[in-house]
Amino acid sequence: MTDIAARRTGARAHSRRGEAGFSIVEMLIATAIMMVVTAATFGLMNPAHGMFAAQPEVSDMQQRLRIAADTLKKDLLMAGAGTYSGNNKLGSLGQYVATILPDREGNITPDAPGTYKCTTAFCSSLGGSDTITIMYVPPTSAQTTLRDNMPQSSAELKVNQQAGCPSNDKLCGFREGMQVMIFDDTGASDIFSITNVQDEALHIQHKGQDLSKAYPQNSTFVTQIAAATYWLKTDTVAETYQLMRYDGYQTDVPIAENIVGMAFEYFADPSPPVLLKSVNDPVGPWTNYGPKPPDVGVDRASDNWGTGENCLFMVSGGAHVARTEMATPLGPVNGPLVKLTPAKLTDGPWCPDAATANRFDADLLRIKKVRVTLRVQVESKSLRGPTGSFFLRGGTATGGARYIPDQEISFEVTPRNLNFGR
Repeated sequence: MTDIAARRTGARAHSRRGEAGFSIVEMLIATAIMMVVTAATFGLMNPAHGMFAAQPEVSDMQQRLRIAADTLKKDLLMAGAGTYSGNNKLGSLGQYVATILPDREGNITPDAPGTYKCTTAFCSSLGGSDTITIMYVPPTSAQTTLRDNMPQSSAELKVNQQAGCPSNDKLCGFREGMQVMIFDDTGASDIFSITNVQDEALHIQHKGQDLSKAYPQNSTFVTQIAAATYWLKTDTVAETYQLMRYDGYQTDVPIAENIVGMAFEYFADPSPPVLLKSVNDPVGPWTNYGPKPPDVGVDRASDNWGTGENCLFMVSGGAHVARTEMATPLGPVNGPLVKLTPAKLTDGPWCPDAATANRFDADLLRIKKVRVTLRVQVESKSLRGPTGSFFLRGGTATGGARYIPDQEISFEVTPRNLNFGR
């Protein structure tokens, strides 16, 4: 009996000890182990969480670059497209005027003639402009010639109804609100918007009071035109960086956000201008690029060049030769395209001449290719590191998975309408 009682007493004591639980030391050790394991778990999860947050931003950057590149390519590919209907099968518009310019053209805040627009260190480092204007004739029936002389540059336009014009339409498809170019074979041109159509006259609006010159009948062409100026809007206070598109008339619209760098580089035919056929031949093209000169014995009163001359050609020994400023090849004749420097595109000679309000550098006529460079940043400053090679506009990120460098692409476009014969 005594042994049984002792065993029962020991069991009760053991039970009381089991019910007492863990000691304080044991609890602290267990808590420490749990915290270490938890910290390790979160340490493994945090990079994954950062990557999960960053990937949508990377995709968004790539999408913005794609939209910007596709929009620019579409207009650049069309640069120089000319009239093609009825009696106006002229070929490339680049045979008459410059259709790619490194500045802003149009009614609202146009740049001064001869401007090479580069407002940032980014475009300067590449030797390019951060603004470009592109012009071409879109698919349209509105293309014809002047029916009457414009003896004054403020005169109304009256146009011919000819093959290719809509039937029973004395205005050949021109309508109010349409953007129109008027040009001739001297290299002169003006762009304006039709503000009113009355009877057989086109009442026009232009960025100045008058057009740049009085245009003669029949040899002056009138066509609907598509014009687009791309430029970089940079507002460091509001932290707004946008690729903008201006229609040459009254509307600027954003194309892509957070574009922090943009540059356009221009590549040219290295050959001097040459005549491909007689200037009296009724069908062009007459030159390898640019407008044909007048016949050797003809003195055009509408420009300031000598008899038989224009911005590309002068007369020597009774024949047309390249002007002295254009005569030296930029590289091997008929060789690879050569990059044009800002100085080369702003030193003349000027077309149609140096006195014309809408003058442009003659070297713009030889552009055959444009290289575009775009740089985009992530929108959130928390994902951008300090300003440097990885970030044009710095942020607050310190590294790791939440560190998304700027992305940059470069592509080249060779406008097909400016490369006939190459």
